[in-house]
Amino acid sequence: MIEIELNGAAHQVEASLNVEGLIASLSLAGKAVAVAINREIVPRAQWQQRQLQPADRVDVVRAIGGG
Repeated sequence: MIEIELNGAAHQVEASLNVEGLIASLSLAGKAVAVAINREIVPRAQWQQRQLQPADRVDVVRAIGGG
């Protein structure tokens, strides 16, 4: 297990987890979300290749419609 910062809070994840796996573990797969790691946007096409590292600062933003 490694510790990352997820939306400002400490969060434990498997050491081999990638961004795609993180999104799935948060029950957000298939939803309109954006991910930034260490203040850098990670394009959806790179989620499977981007491994999470200890102390990564991960921000997950979900788009919510309304008006």
